Formats: sequence, C-alpha cells, structure tokens
Amino acid sequence: MATGVKSKSVWFCTSCGNEYSKWMGRCPACGEWNTIVEQTVATGKASARRSSAAGPAVERVPKHLSEINSAAEHRISLNNPEVDRLLGGGVVEGSLVLIGGEPGIGKSTLSLQLPLHCPNLKTLYVTGEESARQVKMRADRLGGSASDCYIFSETLMENIIPKARELNPDFMVIDSVQTMYTETADSAPGSVTQIREVASILLHFAKETGIPVFLIGHITKDGYIAGPKILEHIVDVVLQFEGETRSAYRMLRSIKNRFGSTSELAVFEMTSTGLRDVANPSELLMPMHEEGLSGTAISVILDGTRPFLFEVQALVSSAAYGTPQRSTTGFDVRRLNMLLAVLEKRAGFKLSQKDVFLNMAGGLRVTDPACDLAVVVAVLSSNIDYSIPFNVCFAAEVGLSGEIRPVGQVERRIAEAARLGFKKVYISSFGAPDVAVKGIEIVKVADIPALVRALFR
Repeated sequence: MATGVKSKSVWFCTSCGNEYSKWMGRCPACGEWNTIVEQTVATGKASARRSSAAGPAVERVPKHLSEINSAAEHRISLNNPEVDRLLGGGVVEGSLVLIGGEPGIGKSTLSLQLPLHCPNLKTLYVTGEESARQVKMRADRLGGSASDCYIFSETLMENIIPKARELNPDFMVIDSVQTMYTETADSAPGSVTQIREVASILLHFAKETGIPVFLIGHITKDGYIAGPKILEHIVDVVLQFEGETRSAYRMLRSIKNRFGSTSELAVFEMTSTGLRDVANPSELLMPMHEEGLSGTAISVILDGTRPFLFEVQALVSSAAYGTPQRSTTGFDVRRLNMLLAVLEKRAGFKLSQKDVFLNMAGGLRVTDPACDLAVVVAVLSSNIDYSIPFNVCFAAEVGLSGEIRPVGQVERRIAEAARLGFKKVYISSFGAPDVAVKGIEIVKVADIPALVRALFR
C-alpha cells in the first residue's frame, strides 16, 4: 500500500449505503435488519486523491440560469423500438443505465444484442464474467453485424477507462458492475465500497465524454439489485428484467428514468436467436383455455403509457385444514385480503372459511388499482362457479365501502379493449366520461351489489 495510506474497518448498510463506525442489527437510516456489513477502506491523503481512472479534472464554474441551454437531450437510437420507447425515445448521450435481473433472465443477451443490431454504432463491450471467446460464441448465435463491436475482457477500472478513451466508442457496456474493481478501494470486487467507487468512476467518464454506458447488475434473493442502494441513486436509468426463467417471455420495466417517464414496460420473447420484441403484449396474456371455465376475468390495466389486457385467475374452495389460505402470484396479498373483506362486509359473500388463490396470467406483477374489479369478479366467479364471457373486461378500483371508483385514462383502456375485439367493458359510474366507442358496450356500475346484479343475473 502506498506511503501515507492507512486502512480501517467501517460498516456499510447494503440497503441504503450509510456508513457506521460499528455493527448494528438494524440500520438507523432505512430501518432494515441485518443489512450492515463490514468493509476495509483506505484512509489518509492517498485515499482522498481522485482515481486516475476517472480522468483529468475539469474546472467548472457556476453558470447563470439564463445561460444554460434548455434544449432537449440528444438521443441515440438503439434500433430496438421497445428499448427506445422504454428509455424515452433512445439512450441519452452521457447517461448511465443500469439493467438488473435474475441469472439467466436475458441481461447479457439484451446488452450484446443491442450493439449487434446497431452496426452504425461503435461499441465497447467490457466483460468481467466471460472470456472474449464466450462472448463471440453468443454473438454468433444472436446474429447481426458485429463489425463495429469490440470485446474487452477486463475487470480493473484503471485498465478499462484508458482503453475506452483511446477507442472513443459511441456506446459502452459493462457486464457486470459487481465484477469490476478499482485499486483505490482496498476491498474485494462486489463489495459495497467497490461497487460505489466503480459506479462513480463510470458516471464521471460518461458525463465527461458523452458516451452512454450500460451497466449489468445482479439482484439479490429478495429481487433487489445487489450492492448498496446508492448504486441506483447514482445511475440515470434503472431497467429491471422480470418473468420466470422457465417461461419464454420477459418483461423489462423502467423503475427510474431521469430522461423520461417511469413505470414503462417492454415485453420480449426469448428465442434461439435472442430476444424478440412483442409489439402487442395483450395477445400473450389473454386466455389460453376453452371458454366456459369459472374463476377468470379480463382486466384492462395501464403500465406507463401502454394499455393492455390480461387474464386474472382465481380459485375459491373450502378450507381443507381449518385455517383458510390466501395465496397470490403477481398481486399484493394484503390487497386481496382487503377485497375479500369488502365482499364479505358490503356484499354478503361468506369467504372467511374458504381458501382463495389468485394468479396474474403470464407471470405479470400488477400494481395498477384498475385490476381490483377483475380480481373481485374472478373470485365471485369461482365462488359461485359461474363463467364470465370471453368478450367482457373490467377496469375500475374497489374502495373499502364497496364503491367502484374510477381510474385514470379510461378512454385509452376502452379503446384498447375495443381494438382487441371485446364487446363489453365494466367501469365506474362516478366521473365516467361520456364517450362512445364503436363496437363495445360500456357498462357503468356504482358499487359491488350493482356489479353482481348486472353481471350474475
């Protein structure tokens, strides 16, 4: 270690990144338990010196607000309509994008597929997990033109940044950030200190050169991106892969975007030649069984700016072991319990002694409250063994008093349902727009009893 440099042990919270002088069971900042880990860091004058990998210092002066150019950021198209839409119209120059997901979900496939299908962009693909030969084998399988894609198998930032400056690419990929390390931090790759320092170096590089950088990140068993929470604060965009690895379909969700809207969703299908865009996700999430089965209902939700329809599946049966079970897949179990209590209190359906299982088709994770009405209908359908017609859909929120509440942009939801051939849609009668869409009947209901009378008569 260099002269004048000392080391000490500090404690970091892996959830929020706060630093402490001793271990504690619970982080005082974020309230999480058992997230504080020990790390050895360098101190003294040498540790305060900026890393050479970050490049030369640039003198900055304050600017008056009127002197700052407020024109829209220049974006680079990645020749992938779904990813471009997710990023807000293309990747912004100098932005730092983090892609997270489970192992085998398709992070590396997507990050390599993008430059292969953009032969006009000079790309530097830095891999710390695979050899250059392994990346070449995957590139041959994915196809596309790789004439302007450079592969660099390296993990030390002091070697990566100079090569990137020398090559001056249009686009850069780091796979993965947990394998990278810098000599300025005296800890192992993947530690809290290393991830924070590597991310800071790459952020400085991206902002100084204007080269967009994509970071691949692993996630923990709880579904969160591994490493300190500060990593998500440093980057400009956070994209997260969702879906079952056993299924061919993947969902890429935008959970943070400084240059566009959040909560956008892109759907892909994993094929032998890589990820294929799915322009109409509703076709994948629609019923895949014969008509006449009870316990299913179609919901019209809005994820970001895109409306699409999917099937809600419910199964209600007598509790076999005395204590009723409440199990959900892709839906908040606490909200299901609330809806069941509303059905029992406001509509008189006795469900307290019955098992209730709920599933969102296609592995989708739903947070839109417009799904409430479809959940209620699916539960009632299974409870009384009454099938809902395939050409009926639902879009409304359910309140604690049993009222059916309106949801936003209902006109777009109705238009999407009509485009897919649905003949009837149930919405809230409160503040409902006075619109008429050709080919679909709009049924307005005020509360759960009115819904039961209109649907199960």
